[in-house]
Amino acid sequence: MGSATSELPSQRTPLADAAETGLKIVVVGGFGVGKTTLVRSVSEIRPLNTEEVMTQAGQDIDEISGVERKTTTTVAFDFGRISLNPQMVLYLFGAPGQERFWFLWDRLFSGTLGAVVLVDTRRMQDSWYAIDRLEHHKTPFVVAVNRFDNDQSHFSLDEIRQALALGNHIPMIDCDARVRASGKQVLITLVDHLYSLALSREGTT
Repeated sequence: MGSATSELPSQRTPLADAAETGLKIVVVGGFGVGKTTLVRSVSEIRPLNTEEVMTQAGQDIDEISGVERKTTTTVAFDFGRISLNPQMVLYLFGAPGQERFWFLWDRLFSGTLGAVVLVDTRRMQDSWYAIDRLEHHKTPFVVAVNRFDNDQSHFSLDEIRQALALGNHIPMIDCDARVRASGKQVLITLVDHLYSLALSREGTT
């Protein structure tokens, strides 16, 4: 992405004593889509990440078209935390995007209440596996389109929804993973979606 920097909070504060609800959220998507950037930009603690420098050994394994400038890659998962309000805390897990690390995903999904599928319109097909696995696990999710500076496609959210064969019940939102306010809005959209689903289930019981 371009040279814009994340809007980081001026101070890292400890978890509030008033926090009552912790929700596990997973951020998934293709290789180089911005998962680590999103977790890093919104986390109120110093994020734990397992980024390693990419080597020539992975050149014939990882598909890097469209992200040729990427020099590091997540090899396990990213972890961060954000308090949406004094009572609600989200624990964020960013999953690695390369196919060779997909075996980790099912374990990451254990205990997850919801997920964010991060989409890069230059490599839209990389999102299909994430959506398939979430639907397999019946994990609610929202789709966030990370708009890269050098993306000339200008696809609308409706066009992306059609390309990914997503129903209208799945929320979609544009975002800039580098910007804290934008990333936080993605997470708020997910929490609102989970709340709506919970209310719907209560109404049918």
